[in-house]
Amino acid sequence: MKVLRAYRKPESLTDVKFRYCPGCGHGIIARLVAEVVDELGIRERTVGVAPVGCAVFVEEYFNFDMVGAAHGRVCPVATGLKRVLPDHVILGYQGDGGLAAIGLAEVVHAAARGERVTVIYVNNAVYGMTRGQMAPTTLLGQRTTTTPSGRNPRRDGFPLKVCELLAGLEGTAYMARGTVTSPRNVRTLKRYIERAIRTQMEDRGFSLVEVLSPCPSNWHMKPLEAIAWVEERMVPFYGLGEVKT
Repeated sequence: MKVLRAYRKPESLTDVKFRYCPGCGHGIIARLVAEVVDELGIRERTVGVAPVGCAVFVEEYFNFDMVGAAHGRVCPVATGLKRVLPDHVILGYQGDGGLAAIGLAEVVHAAARGERVTVIYVNNAVYGMTRGQMAPTTLLGQRTTTTPSGRNPRRDGFPLKVCELLAGLEGTAYMARGTVTSPRNVRTLKRYIERAIRTQMEDRGFSLVEVLSPCPSNWHMKPLEAIAWVEERMVPFYGLGEVKT
């Protein structure tokens, strides 16, 4: 007989209502992080780091200590926290603009040093909070406010695959990429987040989970259309799964 569990809000989430746009993946991702923190029993020794961008809102939602960082500077702040609080679990939360653009050097060097921190990296292929400019992760041909005719590789370069870039560094211990487009994918993503945090707790090195997430507002789509776009366009290009374990 299958036992159904009643829904309960994770202790690691506050009572503040999410203010994300309808169909945005950030709310699901934040809940998964909170569930994992609760299930691992680490809330009292977890410190989160959030930067400028849509990711900044998690400072209001996570019910554990949070530190704000300048745009793209999550990894340096997380590094400092881990070095002075080595018995704590340090969680960075970043979007693709903050991590793959202005913060790319920071994440590369944190990974190369093997810093014992975990980063949750939300990839929605645009700059979300600043109304949809091209990001390093924008797909070829994708229209944004700064590429109205589509991303052109000769002019704009190619999309950046962060997991594959960092996986080649000796300091990285765990790299995975998931998405939030279906219940099955959400369950798999939660497993990746747990493994990434356990990697830090086991003192193995730098860990990161990338999440392919819809952004209906800046893609000018309805929520269901945005989910389909992730499945049809982003997943084939980026791929899902554990990149390094």
